[in-house]
Amino acid sequence: MQKSKQLFSTITSDGQLQFSLQEVDVPEPQEDQVIVRMEAAPINPSDMWPMFGPANLAEAELDADAATPMLSAPVHKGFLPRIHSRLDQTLPIGNEGAGTVVAAGSSPQAQALMGKVVAVLTGATYSEYACVPITSCLPHNEGTTPRQAASSFVNPLTALGMVETMRSEGHSAIVHTAAASNLGQILSKICLQDDIPLVNVVRKQEQVDLLKSQGAKIVVNSSDESFAEDLYQAIAATNATLGFDATGGGDLASHILTAMERFGSKDAKGLNTYGSPDHKQVYIYGGLDIKPTVLNRAYGMFWGVGGWLLMPFLMKSGPEKVMQMHKRVANEIDSTFAAHFNEEISLAQAMQPEIIHQYNAKKTGQKYLINPSL
Repeated sequence: MQKSKQLFSTITSDGQLQFSLQEVDVPEPQEDQVIVRMEAAPINPSDMWPMFGPANLAEAELDADAATPMLSAPVHKGFLPRIHSRLDQTLPIGNEGAGTVVAAGSSPQAQALMGKVVAVLTGATYSEYACVPITSCLPHNEGTTPRQAASSFVNPLTALGMVETMRSEGHSAIVHTAAASNLGQILSKICLQDDIPLVNVVRKQEQVDLLKSQGAKIVVNSSDESFAEDLYQAIAATNATLGFDATGGGDLASHILTAMERFGSKDAKGLNTYGSPDHKQVYIYGGLDIKPTVLNRAYGMFWGVGGWLLMPFLMKSGPEKVMQMHKRVANEIDSTFAAHFNEEISLAQAMQPEIIHQYNAKKTGQKYLINPSL
């Protein structure tokens, strides 16, 4: 039976992260499954919590010479109740990636993928080989490389999902934070193509310059003293009543709602007890800021703050809509949905503390790709 090297993460009930590179068997594909030789798997922010949880990586130690190479790091006992559901379980990691189909089950649909480059969404892509159902595959057009296809799911479908959510909930414009991220740049391109007003919120002038150079029309800098007024003017120009916030913590979501309410109530006369009747919604979809979410309620009564995740959105959308999104991603993988990687590393290098420190920093413009074939 063929073997495959694969990264796993375990957090023990006594407070120890065990990040290991193990050898596993590659199964024979069942009727509607394929075996993909993984050649490119991005490290997304959404991968890092499954990888490391709340471990103190500053104290990480790597035993690279053991039969099973392992990186260990302590986890503070106070965090363990928060992650009780995963304790003492060895979990595969890696949300998405791409590679070449090298074996297929007996169904015609599986056989049709033989030799093709496909992107996969499995939760176990940090592996030399992945066995996946054909429903988890996004076949790419001839000539697309695994590196080009590596980020076909998480960022592209999240950005498309934000636009679909806007339409289905009756909004007409979007406010997006951490907008200079790879995801933010994709969303900006989609909104420009589809003529959707978008307010990009960033925190550095160089990020303003980056998005402007790509054609973004409205970019505001949360570090500027004039941010509150700039945000209001941007919302006034777009009539945005929907926001997606990647930071999660702090009061940025509250600032967005306040600016929306200020614009919505600008023409109010007399007693305005409940604020603008237009519903204002901010969805938190990330946790770049781990502080508590602070809501300084100054936006009437017609508002909401909630969570938004890609997989529940896809399940609710239905297969026809998902296939439409897949097709658009495949057709525009080298333009709208192009991903740019600064570093390409092996499975073994992904375990080195100095490299973990670099990709775990989640810096704008620095994206790492794991190539399990290295």
